[in-house]
Amino acid sequence: MRRPSPIVMLATLASLAASSVPAAGERLVASLSNHRVMVTSNFVGDELVLFGGIEQDSASRPRRGAYDIVVTVSGPRQSVVTFRKARVLGIWVNADSREFENAPAYLAVLSNRPLDAITNAEVLRRLQLGLDNIPLPQRASVNIADSASDDPFRVAFIKIKTDHGLYRESSNGVTFLAPALFRASIPLPAEVPVGTYEVDVRLFADGAQIARTPAPFEVYKSGFEQVVTNAARDHGLLYGLATSAMAIITGWFASVVFRRD
Repeated sequence: MRRPSPIVMLATLASLAASSVPAAGERLVASLSNHRVMVTSNFVGDELVLFGGIEQDSASRPRRGAYDIVVTVSGPRQSVVTFRKARVLGIWVNADSREFENAPAYLAVLSNRPLDAITNAEVLRRLQLGLDNIPLPQRASVNIADSASDDPFRVAFIKIKTDHGLYRESSNGVTFLAPALFRASIPLPAEVPVGTYEVDVRLFADGAQIARTPAPFEVYKSGFEQVVTNAARDHGLLYGLATSAMAIITGWFASVVFRRD
């Protein structure tokens, strides 16, 4: 059997490598107005601005429609317990509960038009876009599983977060300044938790995702607030004793000042 020459083998490998690399097309570029948000004692919220552009090259093919942008901002993960109250003997008590595992403390889904107008429901579910499609695994007894979009505990959890401004979905949260330039406003309420936030920017065209880029930022505490937070986290017992002592001293001092003889 005749063995192929080295030149033929190299040419074959080169052609295979070229065919395995996807053709370049649109490229997404995004940046935030501020990558670090400082929380102080007088913090009342903030708003970050995301700027982005769509770069095209010779491999970009003509599109039937305009571009669409979907921005998903998710905050640090945490476990949260949601209770359902029931009336027992005339008293409202916690009758049942669910624990949501690793749920985003902050979640914002921003787009330039409604998600169902950008792509179909199957793509939205597969890409986990929108509040209805974000996985929120909950613990029931010993089992952990994602809940249906109409699950009462999930609906109540999202409503509570929405009322506090921590969850939102806006179909006009992204504005195109030009056919290839866009901006989005990311509102941060006063209750925003500290931690690292992930910003996932996706570019759609003709109902398909064609590009994606991250743009993370950080929310952190500074000054005396950070000292108190570190003390409560790292030295819980001493922090509890110190706050109890301060409360006792404050109460005693108030009783002395306002005492009526």
